[in-house]
Amino acid sequence: MPGQKEPGPSVKDDELYEKLRDEGNSKEKSARIANAANNESRSFVGEKGGKSGSYEDWTVDELKDRAKELDLSGYSDLNKDELIEKLRNH
Repeated sequence: MPGQKEPGPSVKDDELYEKLRDEGNSKEKSARIANAANNESRSFVGEKGGKSGSYEDWTVDELKDRAKELDLSGYSDLNKDELIEKLRNH
């Protein structure tokens, strides 16, 4: 794909990885899902997914707690949309 960076050799399903990134998922999450889908059927991976809702459903305090868990910096003064963007692109 011209102009598009390859995710790297550790990602086993490049197409699914790119789709997940386009949907706004982090690099880490996209790689984890793409690799799991490559090892098992995609429908099974989707069924066993987590129970966490979309970041849009989280409160600002919950988003800041998540940023802290991920050892991110520079999030304390961000608004909700900026926090979501930071979490998705860490």
